[in-house]
Order: sequence, then structure tokens, then C-alpha cells
Amino acid sequence: MESNEQIKEVIKQKYSEIALQDKQINARSCCGSGCSSNEVYNIMSDEYELLAGYNPDADLKLGCGLPTEFANIKKGDTVVDLGSGAGNDCFVARHEVGETGKIIGIDFTEAMIEKARNNAEKLKFNNVEFRLGDIEKIPVAANVADVVVSNCVMNLVPDKPKAFSEVYRILKVGGHFSISDIVLTGDLPEKIKSAAEMYAGCVASAIQKTDYLQIIRIAGFKNVVVQREKPIIVPDDILKNYLTDEEIIAYKAKENIIYSITVYGEKQINCCGTNCC
Repeated sequence: MESNEQIKEVIKQKYSEIALQDKQINARSCCGSGCSSNEVYNIMSDEYELLAGYNPDADLKLGCGLPTEFANIKKGDTVVDLGSGAGNDCFVARHEVGETGKIIGIDFTEAMIEKARNNAEKLKFNNVEFRLGDIEKIPVAANVADVVVSNCVMNLVPDKPKAFSEVYRILKVGGHFSISDIVLTGDLPEKIKSAAEMYAGCVASAIQKTDYLQIIRIAGFKNVVVQREKPIIVPDDILKNYLTDEEIIAYKAKENIIYSITVYGEKQINCCGTNCC
């Protein structure tokens, strides 16, 4: 990748394809990027079927966690979902906010927005909307959201500090986020880091866990907590697209370095001294 705009264009093209392909292909791919595996298990995605509000038409098997399960969403809340895809997390969140709440899904892929809007129309939801937009410049006014969620999307954003500063901007004081994402605890092979498909697949774009959490804290968030963590194992038939047999052996000999984490953080009232200003 030579520039942020080129990275965004690769991701946009890949996710436009994903919006139109069978979700069973997505289920066995690295975050739906198209680098499909013959393994029978999902590489990253968690199962949503037991969550209230789940709609199978909106589940493209693109996530790496269940952020809405950990987001402490309440009745009447306004929830913003970043990288909303076909609406999966939005519809789960809508069940939690009820008729008095509001859900805003943001995605920069037109095909995903169209798919999500069609799903919402089928469900006759009048308090769920989908907006075309970039997470580095979220099309939502400041201090609007009670809760922000996102599932395996923030790592795709080239300017992560800008993205988290935008999350901070749109949250109300006292609001919070719960975000699932892919992070690293070591170095990926260069051949994987430079592969466009693996970038769009949420792996090559991942940064170190310590750096990820530091970006969140620098953005101003408090009480930052990792709510859940699980290792991500990339199957051999995907690794063979990028590494030689010898390189695969060397890669697998090391301790696992790819993880899915679900992170929580709060936007608190800024105070000075012993009393709030």
C-alpha cells in the first residue's frame, strides 16, 4: 500500500464484492476478504444466533467479536455502529434500545449501505438509519451517541488516532464504546503485511495491542478495559497463498500473535483540581 487513499480504495472494492457474495464464503474467509479457507470453522467471526434482535439476512460473517453483547446498551439510547455492513450489530442494538432509542449505522461502501437499508425496510424499523461516510470523518454531530460499537473495522482505518478522536467527538459526556478488533502481540511476516487481500481481511492492517490501547487513551478515553480476548489462528491453506512451506513452519513455531479483542472505554467529564470545572 502506498497511501491511505489507496488502502481505502482496496478495502472499498473488497467489501463491495463481499456485499454481493454468499455469506458462507465470508464465514470461512479472513474477515470476509475473499482469501477463503477450506477449513470448516470460522476464522474470526463469533456466532450471533443466540443474541436477541439477530437477523440472519444482515449477518455476513465479517466480525471478530460480539461488541453489542458487551456494550451495556440501555432502552432509549442512541447507538452508532461504525462499519455497519449489512446491519447485523445495528439490529441487535435496536432490540436493546427499543422503540424510544435510535441506531445510526456508518459505512463507506455504497453496496453495504444499500443492503442494510433494504434489511431495515423489510423489518419495518423506523428508528434505524444508515449513512454513507468515512470513520475518519464520521457524519454524526458531536455529543450525540450514548454508545458506539464497531466490529472488526477500526483496524482497517489508516489513521486510527483520527478515527478514535472522532469516536470521542460523537459520544456524549458519560457515553462509552465497546469495539471488537484484531490486534497483534508480535511481528507478522512481511509477505502477509504487504498483501492487499490480507489487509482487507483485517490481519495485515492490525497493529500492536499496546499501541492500539495507547491510541484509545491518548484520544481521551478513561476506564479503558479489554472485555474479551481470543487468539486468531490463520489456517495453512490461507498461509500458503503468501508463505513458503518453510516460512509457514517458522511462523507456526512461534507463539500466536494475532488476537481478537473487545475493548471498552468511557468519555468522562474533564475535571481540574479536586472539583470539576
